[in-house]
Amino acid sequence: MTKIYKFIFAVLAIGGMISCADFFDQESEHVVFAENNHLDSATDSIYSVIGILNKLQAIGDRTILLGEVRGDLVDITSEANSDLRDMAFFNMGDDNRYNKPSDYYGIINNCNYFIAKADTALKNNRNEYIFMKEYAAVKAIRAWTYLQLVLNYGSVPFVTEPILSKLEAEQNYPRYDLQAVCQYFINDLMPLTDRWADEYPIYGNIRDLRDGASRLLFFPINVVLGDLNLWLASVTGNESTYREAALRYYKYISQRNGNNSSYPIGMSYYTWMAGSSTWDSLYGISSGSWSSETYGRNTELITIIAGDSIRAEGNYSELRNLFYSREDNEYRVSIVPSTSMFNLSESQDFCCLGSTGTTFSYAPKDLTNHRSGDLRLYWCYDEGETTDRLTGERLDVSYIDKQSFQHIHIYRRAMLYLRLAEALNGAGLPRAAFSILSTGLNNDVYQQDVYPYCSESDSLWISQLDFPALDYGIVTAMEFATRNSSADHNTMGLHSRGSGWTPFNEYYRLPEAEPIPVVDENGEPIEGLFIIQKDTPELTQKQKEFVDSLLLNENGLELAFEGTRFYDIMRFALRQSNPGQFLADKVYARRGKENSAAMKGEIQKDLTNQNNWYLKWNGQIGF
Repeated sequence: MTKIYKFIFAVLAIGGMISCADFFDQESEHVVFAENNHLDSATDSIYSVIGILNKLQAIGDRTILLGEVRGDLVDITSEANSDLRDMAFFNMGDDNRYNKPSDYYGIINNCNYFIAKADTALKNNRNEYIFMKEYAAVKAIRAWTYLQLVLNYGSVPFVTEPILSKLEAEQNYPRYDLQAVCQYFINDLMPLTDRWADEYPIYGNIRDLRDGASRLLFFPINVVLGDLNLWLASVTGNESTYREAALRYYKYISQRNGNNSSYPIGMSYYTWMAGSSTWDSLYGISSGSWSSETYGRNTELITIIAGDSIRAEGNYSELRNLFYSREDNEYRVSIVPSTSMFNLSESQDFCCLGSTGTTFSYAPKDLTNHRSGDLRLYWCYDEGETTDRLTGERLDVSYIDKQSFQHIHIYRRAMLYLRLAEALNGAGLPRAAFSILSTGLNNDVYQQDVYPYCSESDSLWISQLDFPALDYGIVTAMEFATRNSSADHNTMGLHSRGSGWTPFNEYYRLPEAEPIPVVDENGEPIEGLFIIQKDTPELTQKQKEFVDSLLLNENGLELAFEGTRFYDIMRFALRQSNPGQFLADKVYARRGKENSAAMKGEIQKDLTNQNNWYLKWNGQIGF
């Protein structure tokens, strides 16, 4: 082991050493440029990065499946293959097609090679660095890949130098857990943020990627840093780490379209027709929703893993055949929404505005076709029947639109805002976090709903997250009701995307202290005037716990079927007094709380034991 490994091992005190020979099989061509000893031309740069992006395709499907199938919002059908079934019931063996840590290490080893061999000082005849955009992008890919690896395996062999020989592969390497992986890559990526966080390789038109948006193929450094800090804070409980996570997410939002630019949440929602009395008239506004695969200033997608359009080409995503009835899968799907998903959606109180934007009512709870409660499930999911063209057999069909595309969606805008809210809540600023869900966040909201209740130091800190009202205008109730917002009104609460006009919703309120009325000279209360009190630590803690529960629900409502649910439950569980029980209760309730015992028996794993959250492989990786 080199001196650097000894140094890392000593400082972080990580137990366990392991050979990586099985992960770096020399016949599997893990390193694109293994025969060369340096990278010193633009051609090398492009070829190497494209090779890394190609290797990412191998883990694309399982990134979504491992994050969704083990959670509580989907269930599997009788059509599911045995590997998928074993995944759903936490019974994945060494031969499971989705349990191949070597695919992650193939990406990591190529990244290590590029980072070690690229001449980052090299410039072209225009005095521009040839490798630095790629260097920063590859470092972000490596960090993201390691994060996926450790989230799934819990404890992993850690290597940051390229392995190019059997001898190197057989050396012993330290094992890193989640905390160590996060801390290492936070330190690794931070030096790049001042200059290279928003610089991306531009490769022009790439086949099968609409609009030639090669930027979508990369992982923004500030987003990855936000995730690393959010996970680290969830493990340590460190408030300053939550604040760093919030700052990183904000940095991406404020620089997405250039320095001092904006990236507002937009006006994208599904609701009842204003003034409807029969509860059968719906309309939707979609402004760059999750389904978009275009790139522009305010479109939703941030990062994808590209998939081939033809199965024979080798990196064809099977997700649409698992989630969506189509001719290719004979209309038989393997994954459907779970009882828990239906219950979560139907439990929301839908606040429907009248046509004037001043009156409201609540939608009834007994509507058919999954229209009770939040409408985002109705928006993206459909079911019915069709007839087999050959046999005439009647077939049940199911359509989850979120997985009907060629490419694999990793990051998008609403996900970023939800994680920003989660970070702000953990940072001790639940009012700001709640605003992202309820009204939308801008500087005017700070002045009205945040600053009066928090300390001067907290106000000063959150003012760094500058959301000018001119760039982040709050949609009004009238605009929401009439589907017609002014050009500079582009921000609203995320909960309003599916549950109606949240600012009027009496069932969606932050816990508050009893107001102190202002009295006149006779000691009589003056109607409508109250003294604003600073939130006490006790009230702030109560608000944090309340907002945390709202955020986990909102993650389910907004991000269902997108591959984040199990990881979200894990992260929220880490903040609880009994993490294992919290996660177990969620997963066992997949088919409804009343069936939790039966679900626990079918899973046959004690998920209250955190070691059982993770995959194991060949006795060499995982707990």
